[in-house]
Amino acid sequence: MFLLTDFIFNRAKSSPTAPAVCLKDNTLTYEQLAAAVDKFARTLINNGLQPNDRVAIYLPKQFETVIALFGTALAGGVFVPVNPLLKPKQVSYILNHCQATTLITASQRAKILLDELEKCPSIESLVLIDKLPPIEKDTPYSLSLWSEYTQLNEAASLHSRIDQDTVSILYTSGSTGQPKGVSLSHRNMVEGAKSVASYLNNTSEDRLLAVLPFSFDYGLSQLTTAFSVGACAYLMDYLLPNDVIKAVAKYKITGLAAVPPLWNQLCDKQWPDDAVNSLRYITNSGGAVPTSLSNKLRTCLPKTDIVLMYGLTEAFRSTYLPPEQLAIRPESMGKPIPNADLMVVRADGSECDANEPGELVHRGSLVAQGYWNDIKKTQERFKPCPNQLTELPLKETVVWSGDIVKKDNDGYFYFLGRNDEMIKTSGYRVSPGEIEEIVHASDLIHEAAAIGLPHPTLGQAVLLIYHAKDDLHEANQLLSYCKQNLPLYMVPHKLIYMNPLPKNANGKIDRSSLKNQHLELFNDINT
Repeated sequence: MFLLTDFIFNRAKSSPTAPAVCLKDNTLTYEQLAAAVDKFARTLINNGLQPNDRVAIYLPKQFETVIALFGTALAGGVFVPVNPLLKPKQVSYILNHCQATTLITASQRAKILLDELEKCPSIESLVLIDKLPPIEKDTPYSLSLWSEYTQLNEAASLHSRIDQDTVSILYTSGSTGQPKGVSLSHRNMVEGAKSVASYLNNTSEDRLLAVLPFSFDYGLSQLTTAFSVGACAYLMDYLLPNDVIKAVAKYKITGLAAVPPLWNQLCDKQWPDDAVNSLRYITNSGGAVPTSLSNKLRTCLPKTDIVLMYGLTEAFRSTYLPPEQLAIRPESMGKPIPNADLMVVRADGSECDANEPGELVHRGSLVAQGYWNDIKKTQERFKPCPNQLTELPLKETVVWSGDIVKKDNDGYFYFLGRNDEMIKTSGYRVSPGEIEEIVHASDLIHEAAAIGLPHPTLGQAVLLIYHAKDDLHEANQLLSYCKQNLPLYMVPHKLIYMNPLPKNANGKIDRSSLKNQHLELFNDINT
């Protein structure tokens, strides 16, 4: 049995003075991190934490954030990282949905949350990492400072756990409705970290820059991957893209993970030699990288391995494209990561032929436990494995991704679109990604989103929302390029300039928001 926190404690024994977490010029060694995690875990139990109690952490990236995450896991609780960009109503939804008993945050955030916390009856303890704000009314929960809260009076016994117990709930933005809480076990997260570290060839010498939110599985992975090999994670909340580049150079970062909108910004900047020379690899997930963008990344980071990845929170990570394949098949998602099996299936569960579009189904130890407190949505996405041996009385559960893909004759996967993002126009099924790929190749834009909107005669019409380069607002040039390079049924019916395109809490383009903003755009069109 191996638990998530064993990464830290095993390394604290073998390499106690090795750096584990850095914030600016401050460092926690593995020995120091293990001691702080253990202390916080026993504090939680002294304060009444029961097995499986949820602890929400609403903080930017700092030492207390990491200690609270892994301390909760060690105590036998379930940590719930809340994106620091979320607003009070969104935070209170998560707190209520997961029935969190403890909230770890900062005084300014608590001040903004006070009214919403009155609507969160499950909260028993509010722990602030900095100072107590003036509160003029009684609260139903206890209020403590981190420094006082973590003063142990007695060494409480840790709750017993096994690797199949729930350790975290990550809330995904989803395409519609409220976010869903994906329940992950110790085993899910341990196997995910080991798998990623194996194909990225991570070692204890690596220095990973963590710029993505820990509420995002891809962001949290920077911690778990680093700890799995005894590497160091550098914590960073950046304001400007240049801040990221400066950090890479200053701290000699070897691994950087980001999403396409950030890569778009970074590849347009000047990278100093120190950054170029230290960066061993970069990774992308959270959206496809157009060929034009990958070419730019190869130009500005000629010594760096570029690893494109695909994943979903419900199964952590699914595929990766080895760096040497990028030039050969730049549009591919890659092959399955270690210890994952992927199928492309039809609606009836039968496997698709090579190059036949179908839904991606993921099986293996990375498949999550389902959606917290939501049986209906869990049953929609987590289903029995297709083609399982009939002799096995218990059915293996797999996750149906909702993503439409195809697999070529060599076993490489290609993303075509989401089930709920595929555009159906004039009898054709059109992938937004296919349109966006062509548009990016024009070199006229920074970013773009193709969406399907209701149309009285076509079923759906294509709307392209774009951010042009050099503040180019005139759409005629871009439309002309589309007509030259796209089949007629794929050509956008309308182009709208927008700067910037809205992003969700994970930094992805918020397609749902864009669709809702323009839902009635074509309602009055008759032809």
